[in-house]
Amino acid sequence: MLSLIVRFCTKYMSIGVVLIGIFSIFWPEVMKPFAPKIPTLLGIIMFGMGMSLTPGDFKNVFKQPKNVAIGTVLQFVIMPAAAFALIHLFALPPEIAIGVVLVGCCPGGTASNVISYIAKADVALSVSMTMVNTILAPFVTPFLVWLIAGAWVNIDFMSMMMSIVKMVLLPLLIGVGINYFFPRQVKKVNTIMPMFSALVVIITVGCVVSLSGRTILDNGLVILAVVILHNLCGMLLGHFCACHFGLNKAQTRAMTIEVGMQNSGLASTLALMYFTAAGGIAGAIFSVWHNVSGSLFASYCVGKDEEAEKESKLSSAVELK
Repeated sequence: MLSLIVRFCTKYMSIGVVLIGIFSIFWPEVMKPFAPKIPTLLGIIMFGMGMSLTPGDFKNVFKQPKNVAIGTVLQFVIMPAAAFALIHLFALPPEIAIGVVLVGCCPGGTASNVISYIAKADVALSVSMTMVNTILAPFVTPFLVWLIAGAWVNIDFMSMMMSIVKMVLLPLLIGVGINYFFPRQVKKVNTIMPMFSALVVIITVGCVVSLSGRTILDNGLVILAVVILHNLCGMLLGHFCACHFGLNKAQTRAMTIEVGMQNSGLASTLALMYFTAAGGIAGAIFSVWHNVSGSLFASYCVGKDEEAEKESKLSSAVELK
């Protein structure tokens, strides 16, 4: 029964996000009180991510260090560069542009690991890239935000870095430690973490919308267009670069997904903490869209594999005749 509830919540998260968004526009006073709790909830998600990691995941980093390094560089170059280009192309106002920058400068999200599994990509590589990029995020993300947006918004570099350490790095490492010492107990808790993560995303979106409903109504379509282009730039350029570096099919798929899918929950949380609620809109919309595009890409990959398998069987049958 519990597994069915978990699957239902994760499968229909996008619908939940849309519904909470509509609800929060008309009744913002309901979701506003939850806003101060978002950093704590994000920390619990990262704690859950840590509990899903094993020593083997850390060993995988050293099994293919070159590919992980390529993925890390692409993650922290392509998405920030795409954000920089898009905010100038669309001439976004600073209060909205900072949200796009934050999305671009954050590490990949855990949803990419699930999509990689569905797409029959290299899951070990996907998990390794997510893990390494998340560990680097407290230091790289504030620097990239300052580099891109420091000229037009006030950025407290050290404060942002410490916030990411507290919300992301420490919970992650504590989760890893607990999983190492108490694997049996953790296995039971891990079954509900996907559902909890989905609920936190829904609550975060509700808070962002409740605090900036007017901005969404005025600029929603423009932000949606920027988010879609941002995500597609990441996936297309990630795929192109992976092919250029000679990665195999499964590795290329993992790289495509990992580069394009961001920890948008972290982006929205940082926007609420350090900038404006309007800055969290891009992250809120990205939370929905990258799951849609990732699922479509996974379906395409599975369909392509099925076609290749059919052609192979047909070819074998012809040869036998």
